[in-house]
Amino acid sequence: MEYDVLVGELAARDGEFGLAQAAFERAAEKDPTSGHLQYRLAHLAAQHDEIGRAVALAERGFALNPEDIEGRLFLARLYLVDHRALAVEAVLRGDDGLPVNSDAALLLYQVLLEQGRFQDALRIAKQMQAAEPDFLGAAMAVAAAYESMGRLAEAEAALRGALIQHPNRIVIYSRLARMRRSQGDRAGEVELYREVLQERPGHYGTLVSLGEAQIAQNQIDQAIITYSELAELFPGDLQILRRLASLEFGSGRYEEAAERLRGAVRRHPNHHEFTYSLGQVLRGLGRGDEAVEVFGSIPPSHPLYMEARMQIAVYYEENDQFDRALREIEILRGLRSERLLDFQAAALRARSGDFEGGVALLEAMLVEDPADVEALYQLGVLYGIHKDVDQSLFYMTQVLEHNPQNAQALNYVGYTWVERGENLDRAEELIEQAVRLSPRDGYIADSLGWVYYMRARPLIAGARRNEGMELLEKAIVQLVLAMELTGGDPVVSEHLGDVYFLMDERQRALHYYEEAETMSPRLDEQPLLREKIESLREELDIPLEKSGAWKPQ
Repeated sequence: MEYDVLVGELAARDGEFGLAQAAFERAAEKDPTSGHLQYRLAHLAAQHDEIGRAVALAERGFALNPEDIEGRLFLARLYLVDHRALAVEAVLRGDDGLPVNSDAALLLYQVLLEQGRFQDALRIAKQMQAAEPDFLGAAMAVAAAYESMGRLAEAEAALRGALIQHPNRIVIYSRLARMRRSQGDRAGEVELYREVLQERPGHYGTLVSLGEAQIAQNQIDQAIITYSELAELFPGDLQILRRLASLEFGSGRYEEAAERLRGAVRRHPNHHEFTYSLGQVLRGLGRGDEAVEVFGSIPPSHPLYMEARMQIAVYYEENDQFDRALREIEILRGLRSERLLDFQAAALRARSGDFEGGVALLEAMLVEDPADVEALYQLGVLYGIHKDVDQSLFYMTQVLEHNPQNAQALNYVGYTWVERGENLDRAEELIEQAVRLSPRDGYIADSLGWVYYMRARPLIAGARRNEGMELLEKAIVQLVLAMELTGGDPVVSEHLGDVYFLMDERQRALHYYEEAETMSPRLDEQPLLREKIESLREELDIPLEKSGAWKPQ
């Protein structure tokens, strides 16, 4: 028998399951009273996902030798896998009803906790703690049971008691912090991290957790201080540098972010994530030419190369350098086949004077699929840029024929009708449908506000002025929402100015017109903005240097 067991162990070690099983079965035939051999066969079966067979073999082993504690624990784990919770409990408890040892107690505690039997779990946890006062796991189990029962003060007291037994154990502080965070007590969480840092100054994990908790509380200045300390203590941690620069940039500290990233680029010239971030910060500072140079230094072999060239293209497009933008996009199209790049190339061809080339690129897509909704939509946009409104509406209508739920096409058609002052009722229906489909789209909200404005215009001067004013109030609600959703847009600001002008609130109107002027207005869409500002300044007798005195309350 000993020889068969040796063969079985060697075969199991070498992963020869069939040979190991045969050897242990021979040994079990020779000694049918051996619980150990039954457990060994059960282990082999479990390793090959034969759970039912493993359970049967382990039960036989348990019946033969109930004093084999390791065997009992193995059988309990098999019962867990087989979702037999009551059987787990029975095998883990001895004749006296208590867990057979500390490992059994811990496993039983976990089972009871998962079953929602928190009081029973707490009883087991306290028994473990009484039996082994120095066992940290028992104290943590007591705290978890209290927390599960909603008895949070007792849970924290249990953890504080554990700190007396196990001073400076970070795991206890971490558990306290998680508990406070789960309660939404971010201030308490921050307080706890500061308590840890008094005992262990400069502890990496605690400082990171403190910084993230401060960010969650929108304490960005404090988070920057925390991450600055981390950057000083761990200057080689690139993730910390990126996080700190991101915080500085997000809080408007553009120069600090740029300087930090320049230093990172110098120290880590092959980590082009810093180069890319520096380019983004320089764009935020309005130093586009520098940003283009920085983005251009990222090599083609780097994963961020495509994104960097796209940033260059966007910068050129925003500054009406359409030929340069198109060259960048064409380079990217040569590297990656992507419809969005094709659409952008078509638009840039049109904007750079090759309208027919842009149309041809999109029409080629329709040759392959006449029902290509995206290509139809882009053609509509292209003709809109070309000021061929009828042809633009033709393609947008085709989009809606193929997909009546296309929110962008619904908005485009509705807004175009509003701009023309025609089909206002139907335009409102289309835009309201678009709002239902895309309630978080600020430009659709702007369209709805604009249709209310256009409907109010003929009513204000007549007998239905009150009705018109109600429409203008509705317009303001939508346009303010549009400002929030877009993050600020010159057209939306001008629309707000127009609404207030119609309401005869000239100071408010001038404020929003001037606000629009500070946002790089789109001259093709806002040709009269400058004229409106100058006219109102003259009417209100406001010198240039004193304009914009009114601020919204």
